[in-house]
Amino acid sequence: MLSQELRGQVQYVDVLIVGAGPAGMAAAIAAKEAGVENLLVLEREQNMGGILRQCIHNGFGLHRFKEELTGPEYAQRDIDRVRDLGIEVRCGTTVLSIDENRFVTAISKEKGVQLFEAGALILAMGCRERPRGALATPGARCSGIYSAGTAQKFVNLEGYMPGKRVVILGSGDIGLIMARRMTLQGAKVLACVELMPYSSGLNRNIVQCLHDYDIPLLLSHTVIDIEGKERLSGVTVAQVDERRNPIPGTEQHFDCDTLLLSVGLIPENELTLQANVEMSPLTQGAVVDDSLQTDKEGIFACGNVLHVHDLVDFVSAESFKAGKAAAAYVQGKSRKGAYVRLKDGEGVRGVVPQRLLVPEGEAESVQVMFRPAGVYENATVSILDGDKEILRQKKRILTPGEMAELMLKPEQIKALSGGDVTVQIVR
Repeated sequence: MLSQELRGQVQYVDVLIVGAGPAGMAAAIAAKEAGVENLLVLEREQNMGGILRQCIHNGFGLHRFKEELTGPEYAQRDIDRVRDLGIEVRCGTTVLSIDENRFVTAISKEKGVQLFEAGALILAMGCRERPRGALATPGARCSGIYSAGTAQKFVNLEGYMPGKRVVILGSGDIGLIMARRMTLQGAKVLACVELMPYSSGLNRNIVQCLHDYDIPLLLSHTVIDIEGKERLSGVTVAQVDERRNPIPGTEQHFDCDTLLLSVGLIPENELTLQANVEMSPLTQGAVVDDSLQTDKEGIFACGNVLHVHDLVDFVSAESFKAGKAAAAYVQGKSRKGAYVRLKDGEGVRGVVPQRLLVPEGEAESVQVMFRPAGVYENATVSILDGDKEILRQKKRILTPGEMAELMLKPEQIKALSGGDVTVQIVR
């Protein structure tokens, strides 16, 4: 219970957004445009823009703006719009806690401890990289080992080169992009090593960042030893079998001074867990309905804190929807109807949304997104309402490195029987 003195310091906000990266900015813009005036965004970094600030390569904005932009250029368009709309953003402010009643505690150098009560709360904290400690890689704990995103920040924002001879473990998009970036800066990238039999990055990045620079991609391989005392001096790589165990006799040694880790992204959900929100073990994000609302009323989640996206364009599109839905919630425009559960079927991993409202009134189209559990060529994605197929769509290729999507039309949603809906891949 708060003391009477502290209660007097609580600020009420209609919509409070945690994070001013691309997700948080898009959600704020949508909420403001929907008529919310009492709106606040909290950002722990000193600037808006999130990870886009260090992504100086192009390839952003093709879906949303129909032109190719760098990360900072893409972010600046939203930053300009946020400022034009007069949205208050408090940078340098770290959110310490939230609860299921949308009570938020934050702290900053300028304002100290701040207490907020939110009519609606949008979680847009983004994601972080999986560190070496999560890999259990054997070998010395020497310097020269970085996550790919950390190396990207050093090179693009701070002007430091992490090393000259580089091996990359993992083929996530940041690792692929850093293979090209390090090469352009004069380093020698010896190999990109991937545990799985397929890359976890976008195909365009494999072509543009590895193939174009003759950087080998070693699939079904992993690092089995790290050498060096003070500084990394080399790594040993080996092929793995179907159970991902190293195969004796397949070892390769690389003399290198830098190992970059690109082994996956993890949604930044510590605050989400504090609010006792239902979580998905597959996406590692919140379980949400088609309006991006969690199981806690008035708490919404969007962007990479919900599930890791391939493209920032998709983050923005999803977050516009969350901002609009949060605005509707605080304006009393509640939705009525019955929920059905969306489940993963054969070959499907991490369907979002996990709940779908069959409304009493008119329905809107709903985008269903998921990651394939493997590589499929000329496969069919099917959506079942119980045992009845309601949607079937051919896909030339499906791979875990690229998000797949389907669109449920209003008439299909209205016709749902009320039982579980399953998304599956048919070979």
